[in-house]
Formats: sequence, structure tokens, C-alpha cells
Amino acid sequence: MFCNALTAGVQCAILCLFKKKFPLLTRRHCQRGLPFRPMGPHAVGKSGALRRFYFYSGRCVCINELMINEEIRDREVRVVDENGEQMGILPIRQALELAEQKQLDLVKIAPQAKPPVCKLMDYGKYRFEQSKKEREMRKNQKVVNIKEVRLSATIEEHDIDVKTRAAQKFLKDGDKVKVSIRFRGRQITHSEIGTEIMHDFAERIKDFGIMERKPIIEGRNMIMVLAPREG
Repeated sequence: MFCNALTAGVQCAILCLFKKKFPLLTRRHCQRGLPFRPMGPHAVGKSGALRRFYFYSGRCVCINELMINEEIRDREVRVVDENGEQMGILPIRQALELAEQKQLDLVKIAPQAKPPVCKLMDYGKYRFEQSKKEREMRKNQKVVNIKEVRLSATIEEHDIDVKTRAAQKFLKDGDKVKVSIRFRGRQITHSEIGTEIMHDFAERIKDFGIMERKPIIEGRNMIMVLAPREG
């Protein structure tokens, strides 16, 4: 009864403090994921997903997962079979028996529906495929960094050539370039000089990038953003 009164966060803190007393909570077991089912009002998130706590590399992390099998406490559920066919509304016990007969899991996929919608599937295979898709998406994501090139209102021709080559290299690598000019003293009263320098700089790198953000004044700085040219 005392455990039922503890919130999920308190239980997590207790296990984190005393995890050395639990022989299963080793790094080898944590790499596979050793679940701890929380008790109390925070066991189920607002979306209806079950919140599980895992120890991984010495850290306690919370992961929202779909409820499966005996974790589903609803009296009745709308069942969809493994082929997507509707099987109607069934008592939870009958739905679990059906899943057991087909050697599949009963997974609550729409907890907010009335009654909740459950699907028959191989949940282990489903999670594997989902993680595989996520890995592929992360693999295909292109990370765009923003590099900065600093100019000045009195920059010399040699210096601007050096800055131009640096910006061209960044753009060829697929990065965006933030070009800035810091106005000193009364230079801010002649901001048109900075605008001319910016447009000249953009013209020099036009074969490698385009002006994504026109030069604007921010405080005592003028900022322009260049993006790589597609193709």
C-alpha cells in the first residue's frame, strides 16, 4: 500500500539512489533495457501511453510506450486484426484470448478513442521496425551548420578576398554563412557603407550561394545570411 502511494518520480529516485542493491541493474542488463513499471498517478501519460522507466548507462530515463496485453485495463476494446480488418468491440478478456490464439500481442493504438482501439500485432517486430525507420531518418537528415564571417566597414581588398574564399568553402561544404559587420563609433551613422560591402560580398560568392536573409541592422551590427546554392 505504501508503494502505491509513491509517485513514479519518487520511485525512480529511490531506485537511482539504491540501484547498487539490485544485482540486475548492471550495465550489461541496462543495454538491453530493464523496465521498471511505475505505480501511482503518473504511470500513464496524458496521451494514454504507458510510461516505463529504464536504467541505461547509470541513468534513469522515462519512455512512453503503447500499452500491450495485460497492461490494458479497459473492459471493452475495438479490435483490429493484423491485416487491418475490423473485428468489432470485444470484452478485453476475449480480445486477449484471441491474441493468444494467434500468438500475437494486443496493442492499444488509440487510447483516447471510446472504446479504445487495439490492434493485433507482433509488438517486438513493430518496435524493431520503428527503431529501424528512425535510424534511417536520422541517417538521411542533413545537418546544416551556420558559420560566421566577420567583415568591417573599413575592410581592405586583400582581407575581403580571404573572407570570400572562407565563405565559399563553407558554402561548398553545405553550411550556411552568417556575414556580420560591427560598426564602431560614428560608423553606425553611415550604415549604407556596410550595405554596399554586404551586397558586394554576396556578389562575389554568387556562384556558391544565395542571399537567404538581406542585410539588416541589429544594434551596432549588420547581419546577412547566405545559403548554399542548390544543385
